[in-house]
Amino acid sequence: MLKRKKIIKIAIDSPAAAGAGTQAKLISNHYNLLQLDTGRIYRYIAYIKITEPKKFNYHYLKKKIYHLKISSLRNNNLLSDEVATIASIIAKDKKIRKLVRAFQLKCAYNPPRKYSGSCLDGRDICSVIVPDADVKLFITANLKTRALRRYKEIKTKNKNISYQEVLKSLKKRDKSDIKRKISPLKKTKDSILLNTSNLSIKRCFLKIKKIIDRKITA
Repeated sequence: MLKRKKIIKIAIDSPAAAGAGTQAKLISNHYNLLQLDTGRIYRYIAYIKITEPKKFNYHYLKKKIYHLKISSLRNNNLLSDEVATIASIIAKDKKIRKLVRAFQLKCAYNPPRKYSGSCLDGRDICSVIVPDADVKLFITANLKTRALRRYKEIKTKNKNISYQEVLKSLKKRDKSDIKRKISPLKKTKDSILLNTSNLSIKRCFLKIKKIIDRKITA
């Protein structure tokens, strides 16, 4: 059996609406990496809790996560405010985080052979999930910029919400992500900081591409 070449592992941490998800997709497409938005897993679990409340228990979740496919995380129903609220509560559960972590590790360290590696984005990827990643990025932007981006995104779906409501929601989300006891959002010493407040999507990607090319060819 031919030995598999060393896979590329890219880890990204970021607060909400900083642009990490968009960049993770661009990176993954460019370098042929398996892309996983880890926050979607908690949203997936939250959606199960909403739609299958009678079945919702640890053993059922264990089975669902074991058979989980990345394609299931692209369900637009996972983007609702109700799902997001429940997901933030679920993310604090130690037993559930253990299940999710097993899935994340499988994606990071053993992606399907058609991929050259993996790219995971979330809150604790650099610090907990892939501490030995080839490239570690901490993508951020100022709160007002992130709120405006999220507001514009929500408005395209014709939702009746104000910018101030989005700002307040993001501020609350940041506090929850940073202050939680289990795997809080924090920049690791070896993560490269990238502030996207004044960067276009293309310029941001080109900056990241330079970093990755320098790291993986070193």
